[in-house]
Amino acid sequence: MRTRRRGVAASFLVLALGAAAVTPAVAAPPTDVSRSAPAASVTAPQLRLPAPSGPYGVGRSTLHLRDADRTDPYVPAAGARELLVSVFYPARPGSGAPAPYMSTREARLLLESRGLGGLVAPEVIGATETYARTGAKPVRGRFPLVVLSPGFGQSRFTLTALATDLAARGYVVAAVDHAHESTATVFPGGRVLPCAACDYVERTGEAGLAEVARGRAADVSFLLDRLTGRHPAWRYASMIDRRRVGMAGHSIGGDSAASTMAADRRVRAGVNMDGTFFDPVPATGLGGRPFMMLGTEADHASGGTFDTTWDRDWQRLDGWKRWLTVADAGHFTFTDLPLLAAELGIVDPSAPLPADRSGDITRDYVAAFFDLHLKGVPQRLLAGPTADNPEVTFQP
Repeated sequence: MRTRRRGVAASFLVLALGAAAVTPAVAAPPTDVSRSAPAASVTAPQLRLPAPSGPYGVGRSTLHLRDADRTDPYVPAAGARELLVSVFYPARPGSGAPAPYMSTREARLLLESRGLGGLVAPEVIGATETYARTGAKPVRGRFPLVVLSPGFGQSRFTLTALATDLAARGYVVAAVDHAHESTATVFPGGRVLPCAACDYVERTGEAGLAEVARGRAADVSFLLDRLTGRHPAWRYASMIDRRRVGMAGHSIGGDSAASTMAADRRVRAGVNMDGTFFDPVPATGLGGRPFMMLGTEADHASGGTFDTTWDRDWQRLDGWKRWLTVADAGHFTFTDLPLLAAELGIVDPSAPLPADRSGDITRDYVAAFFDLHLKGVPQRLLAGPTADNPEVTFQP
C-alpha cells in the first residue's frame, strides 16, 4: 500500500509544498472582495506547458462514452460505466481555437481536493497554454493510436504535455478519465462524480488496486471498440491506424497498460511510468509484445526494496523490453505537475530533477519507444545510455 498512499497523499505535492510561498500575483482573491485591492492591481501569470517538438499542429476533441454492457464497478446504482476522453491529433497549424488546460471549475475542484483552495487561483491553472486547439482541422493520413491512463485519483489533464507532444509527432492520442476515480473531473450535465474508487481501495488495499487496473483494462478495450470499430464515436476516426495501437500510463495507469495488454491483443506496445504492478504481468508474459518501464531511481532501481514488483515482472516480460530509471526524479516527474510548479516558481526538494528535464526525458523516451514499436523507426535513445541524458540508467 505504500505506493498507493504516496499517490493519494502526495498528489499535487509540488504545488502543496510551495503553497505558502505563492505570490499575490497567483493567489485567489479573498472571499470578501469588497475589502481586497482592485482587481486591476493583480496580474495573473500565463502558465505554459512545453511546446510540442513535432512538425504538426495539435487538435483536441472531447468524447463522453457510456458502456451499456458494463455497470460502473464502484457505484452500480449509477448505471453504465462512463469515460471522458481527450483525443489529441495531428492538425493543421493555426486552425481552431486555443484549448484550455482544464475548466476553471475543474481546476478549483483539483485545488480544493488537495487543500489548496484560495492559495492558487484556479483561473491560472485552467488557462495554462497547452498548444492544443479545439476545432482544429486534421491533417491527412493514418496515424498510430496511443492511449494514456492517469495515476490513481488523478485526471487525464495531468498527462497533457505528453499527449500534445505525441500528437505533434504524428500520433492520435486518447487520454482517459475513468468515472468515479477522480474528484476533479466534470462530466456532462455539470456532474462531479465522487471518487468511489478511493473508498473502495481504502477498504480492500492492494487487491483493490489490482481490480482498478483490471477495470481500466476493460475501459480501454471498450474505448478501442468505439474508436476503431464500425461505428466510431470520434468524427476523425479514419485517421487511426487500428493495426498500430499502444498504451502508456502513470502510476496505476502504468499497471493498467500491462493489464490491458494481457487482456487485449490489439494493444501492441506498452509503457509503465512509475507504477507498481498491483495486477501482475501474467507468468506467461505478454505474447512477445514490447514493454518499457520508466521510473524513479530511488524507488525502482533493480534489486530495490520499495517496490519489488518491478523485479518480479521484469522476468515475466517476454518480448523486447527496457527498464529505465531517472536520477533525482519523483513519482510525479512523469506528469505535468513539475512543469506547472516550475511556472509558479515552486520547487519540490524531494525531487530535485529540474522541471524541463522531467518533461524532456518523459516525452523523448516515451516517443522513442512508440516510434520504434509502432512506426518501425530505429531509436539510438533506447539502445543504451546517452551523453545527453546522464540522469537515465538502463536497468538491470
